[in-house]
Amino acid sequence: MSFIAVIDYGMGNLHSVCKGVEKLGITPKITDSPKEIAKATGIILPGVGSFDPAVQSLRARHLVKPINQAIADEKPFLGICLGLQILFDASEEGKEPGLGIISGKVRRFRSESNLTIPHMGWNQLEFTQPNLSLWQGLPPNPYVYFVHSYYVDPVDPTVTAATVTHGSQRVTAAIALDNLMAVQFHPEKSSDYGLKSLSNFVSLTK
Repeated sequence: MSFIAVIDYGMGNLHSVCKGVEKLGITPKITDSPKEIAKATGIILPGVGSFDPAVQSLRARHLVKPINQAIADEKPFLGICLGLQILFDASEEGKEPGLGIISGKVRRFRSESNLTIPHMGWNQLEFTQPNLSLWQGLPPNPYVYFVHSYYVDPVDPTVTAATVTHGSQRVTAAIALDNLMAVQFHPEKSSDYGLKSLSNFVSLTK
């Protein structure tokens, strides 16, 4: 039986992510079991909170190897918010090394006059990988919902799948590399466009 594993490492918006998936007629399985992650046909790594506690929790629960293995096995993988940031090498938010799956660093928005940090609310995506499966059926510049003070800065710009502009700063809002996809915005809070992107991901897991 195929199922999507939503990884529980104590840092999650697990309920809202699961509700979003359930609206699509799929029952996700919340788990911190490496065996369950290995059996899943798709993986979602959500996250709300700070970088250091997140990576510490993943390591304490022995979840780093299963995550790496799932990606290596080419399973559809979706990181959300903090679940995007911890895929990188390091963050200006903390001192812990990240998972290092994507080369690059997590950086804090620079202060600007009249700029609110965190970047919170609805903003438009600009697709840099417009043919990505995650974006199918979406308009060219959809509004989605963000809550973050830090953004990812990949070494290889071609992994960036979408950008967003906050003040004068245009930053990466999503990355994609083969079966690995991750977004800074919250699809589960982004109304119809967010649910459509989740639906596109779910369809990859079948």
